[in-house]
Amino acid sequence: MMEVTKVTAYNELSKEELLELKEQLETQFTEIKGKNLSLDMSRGKPSAEQLNLSMGMMDVLKSDSNLACEEGVDCRNYGVLDGIREAKQLLADMMEIPKDNIVIFGNSSLNVMFDTISRCMTHGVLGSTPWCKLDKVKFLCPVPGYDRHFSITEYFGIEMINVPMTPTGPDMDIVERLVSSDPAIKGIWCVPKYSNPQGITYSDETVHRFATLKPAAEDFRIFWDNAYGIHHLYDDKQDYLIEIFMECKKEGNPNMVYKFSSTSKISFPGSGIAAIGASDENLKEIRRQMQIQTIGHDKVNQLRHARFFGDISGMVNHMKKHAAIMRPKFDTVLSTLEQELGGLGIGSWLAPRGGYFISFDSMEGCAKKIVAKAKEAGVVMTDAGATFPYGKDPMDSNIRIAPSYPTLEELKLAGQIFILCVKLVSIDKILESK
Repeated sequence: MMEVTKVTAYNELSKEELLELKEQLETQFTEIKGKNLSLDMSRGKPSAEQLNLSMGMMDVLKSDSNLACEEGVDCRNYGVLDGIREAKQLLADMMEIPKDNIVIFGNSSLNVMFDTISRCMTHGVLGSTPWCKLDKVKFLCPVPGYDRHFSITEYFGIEMINVPMTPTGPDMDIVERLVSSDPAIKGIWCVPKYSNPQGITYSDETVHRFATLKPAAEDFRIFWDNAYGIHHLYDDKQDYLIEIFMECKKEGNPNMVYKFSSTSKISFPGSGIAAIGASDENLKEIRRQMQIQTIGHDKVNQLRHARFFGDISGMVNHMKKHAAIMRPKFDTVLSTLEQELGGLGIGSWLAPRGGYFISFDSMEGCAKKIVAKAKEAGVVMTDAGATFPYGKDPMDSNIRIAPSYPTLEELKLAGQIFILCVKLVSIDKILESK
């Protein structure tokens, strides 16, 4: 029978044992620091290997290609304000909504979300008072969450309210209570599938409770950023998410949700295509703004995407190639965390089935020090606190790990450095109370 080694939690060690361990770890840290490494785990950027998967898109359109879309419009010219038919079909299938309830934009869904908030501020929502004319505008922010969402609402001076995430999504008891009682609450940010950064997928009950919300504000909107809808890591372990738009429609609330998505981490982040899905009434308002703002987005790029992927089946098969690159990276980080930190009582983490991040929670008050120490050793990570509004994590414990960009070898090294920093900072924290 194989002997199992018992792991002793750090807080069970004596002061002398902790000091001895700290001395050993500091020696290792000094050695690594002397290597002058430069490793980047700061953002969820696809690696060059992933970007290479879409290089065939460069050859889909050539100088002698027919550049007319299904509507018969020359994609090189003006026309087709809200997206060519074949691109609409492709993204509608990806977003699981009817083709008639989608509008195609440029390369960035973040840009679409910014514009949507901006329109609400200056012109209101379906005839309601523009938000900029109100004394107070508030937004609910599930935490930890996506820092760029929070940056948008902060930019417009919107007050952000933290809502804790649970294993099934945002705490809906809190969401329902606040939304139904405060007319100043105009929206909520959501990353409902493989959430950023925890990798949580909202449960059926959570989605249903969203669809049945009874907001005090008539212009309340759910900002549903389904950024990772088809970004699975495993063929045999995939999360399923109920489609929010149809749920809202069934409950008589078709206008309550804006649904966002893009191909940023499917084709090329800098030159993909993005879309918004919404009700007929909402889209009428959106198109009205678009007619002033633009004569149309890049139809050549829309055509390129539609012809490269063909249909949703082609896109799903393409994402399996992404998964084959991403899976070993996630498995490496998760196995390193388990082997090095399991049972020590100085950190916890979730093992996502998709998306781009691993969420790590250190001991309270340690996250900023861990990230700073990692940077000192040559590993750049997302700033501690970034996953909370205003960059303020009340527990100073959440750290977002982004495994996608480094090579597997770089990731192994960065993971070991991160572990070393967690151990050193945690020992100092425990010693304070000894």
